[in-house]
Amino acid sequence: MLQLYKMAFRDLGRNRRRSFLSALALAIGLALLLLMAAIVAGEIKASMDSSIKLQSGDLQVRASSYNEDKAGLAWKDLIANPDQVAAQIASLAPVQVATPRLFASGIIAVGDNTAGVRVIGIDPPSAANAPYRDGLVSGMFLSADDRQGVLIGQTLADKFNLKAGETVNLLVNTANGKVDQQPFIVRGIYTTHTPTYDENTVFLPLAKAQAMTQTENHASTIFILLKDRDQTDAVAAALQGNNYQIKTWVQMNDLLVQFQQLSDAYMVVLYLIVLAITATVIVNTLIMSVFERTREIGILAAMGMRGGRIMAMFLAESSLLAVGGIAMGLALGALMVYYATVHGFYIGNYGASGIMLGDTIYAHLTASDTVKLTITAFIISLLAALYPAALAARLEPVDALRGGKLA
Repeated sequence: MLQLYKMAFRDLGRNRRRSFLSALALAIGLALLLLMAAIVAGEIKASMDSSIKLQSGDLQVRASSYNEDKAGLAWKDLIANPDQVAAQIASLAPVQVATPRLFASGIIAVGDNTAGVRVIGIDPPSAANAPYRDGLVSGMFLSADDRQGVLIGQTLADKFNLKAGETVNLLVNTANGKVDQQPFIVRGIYTTHTPTYDENTVFLPLAKAQAMTQTENHASTIFILLKDRDQTDAVAAALQGNNYQIKTWVQMNDLLVQFQQLSDAYMVVLYLIVLAITATVIVNTLIMSVFERTREIGILAAMGMRGGRIMAMFLAESSLLAVGGIAMGLALGALMVYYATVHGFYIGNYGASGIMLGDTIYAHLTASDTVKLTITAFIISLLAALYPAALAARLEPVDALRGGKLA
């Protein structure tokens, strides 16, 4: 076996430029696939993290009759005494924070301009509001006893050319089916770097949101973040009962989970297509090698080298090309992925319904993707060599010595 690899290495060295370009083609293909895999994984990971942090939490506790699609404010669909319920949940060891939130549909008006928004009543001191507190770009954060302030996203502020301290009118649906309208002062402007979310979400202190929507001492949900997300199912099981429905982050992000599964399937097909294209370069290289070494192959066959060993020699050449190409591809891919991980790709306000897509996509390359792509590239390179190797193995010694006649 060692002798075969020595011969293969020598044969590849006969035309170094061609061998290098063949390995380089595989390297570029592998590097691009590593980058693509990292970008897709990074996009999905960031979207899931943003959705959990901003929207779903690790868990939510809701009234048994609550319908998220309707976001009704009838008292029977809400959680009564939410502060007490949140405190009980927060006492569980795996729970990092549990806080009540109230959701309502609203319209924000500035002059003649209006926009539909989702109004969320929050408990301002809660640690769950860190993304908005840390994301303040101007003004100040809400306080629990604020009765005139509202927090809006930067995308919405830019749309209406609003600044902290200015006044807006907010119309909100109430529990009795009517609409209440009040002026509010923009206390602060935040950004989560998720434009679609920032454009459609405004925050009020929970007490003010309850008063305005006439849902006194009620909340839509208890928003829960855990210390360890792997404990989600265990905590959900512990919270079952008491006429509450418990939703996990997997259930609340079903669309994103399906998108991940679909993208995985598409990426596998794309991987195979790109690697198959790059493998054709290796096929051409080895076929040219067979043509150039016809007499040599005939001599080896005449000396007693069996067809299987001749075939193995060309497979050895292919494996050396694959190893060289994969090594270069990993190095080149690592540089490309590093850049995309650190700097990312800015896409701006490009969101999709149901997916929390940020304004910048950062790469996230997993060890699993790296290993799968490396092994797949190596196997496809070997498969690509089967035809040239079989072509060489089928050469008749007499025909080969006379100048070559491929079978």
